[in-house]
Amino acid sequence: MNEGKTKEQDSGVELEFDLGDPPQKVWRAVTIPELRERWLPKEALADSDAMAVIPGQEVRYKLRDDNPPFLESTVTFTITPNATGGTCLRIVHELTDARFDGMARAPANSNSPPLMLAA
Repeated sequence: MNEGKTKEQDSGVELEFDLGDPPQKVWRAVTIPELRERWLPKEALADSDAMAVIPGQEVRYKLRDDNPPFLESTVTFTITPNATGGTCLRIVHELTDARFDGMARAPANSNSPPLMLAA
């Protein structure tokens, strides 16, 4: 397995890994509950069933934090064969909680220019 690439998005994180194992083996690891539980426990899932599946290529799960405010997110696993006979695994984790729809994601600091007050 390689180090992986990470790319942050406005609503989540995207990771990409080149694995030495064939796509069928990686697919089993992300879809068979007994295998998936080793690294993605059922307690983290809002529903143990996948939200969407394209067999052998992509699976999406809904997650829910176990601490308040119990935010919901989705994690999507995309599997493609790579040139060496292994697998390119792309993981996209996005915050999808309805409570944050339409809210502006402003930085915590104020990067706006200072304004002078009139006397």
